Amino acid sequence: MNLMERSQGRFPFPELLELLERPVYGFRPFGQIIRVEDFVADGRYVLRAELPGIDPDKDLEVTIGHGVLHIRAEKTKEAEDTKEPRRSEITYGAFSRSVTLPTTAREEDVTAVYQDGVLEVTVGLEEEHKTADRRIVVQH
Repeated sequence: MNLMERSQGRFPFPELLELLERPVYGFRPFGQIIRVEDFVADGRYVLRAELPGIDPDKDLEVTIGHGVLHIRAEKTKEAEDTKEPRRSEITYGAFSRSVTLPTTAREEDVTAVYQDGVLEVTVGLEEEHKTADRRIVVQH
């Protein structure tokens, strides 16, 4: 059903239909989820998070501890915007995400940069010590 059919009254409760069309993660009871991607590049763990429309100085907190990276942000509606939109697909409120770091992550070597609505956090990785299999003598 398209927007024109809804506005012409063919569907008795268009708001209900729009509610059902929203992404499932929009129904999280404890804040919205932050969409991320992660990978390893040049010996560093890299995590990128979509956080458009926030002020990183006031609305963003990044913490690390016990092998977990925590990102918390809040996006508030502008106070001077007195008009209530007919439709809004922009999500406001608290956002959070916790990501388990690789076991070789060095928590003292972390950088975070926010640019163009994307937060990029990089964490240094220790070199894995690979050992060859060795036979264990079983005593009896």
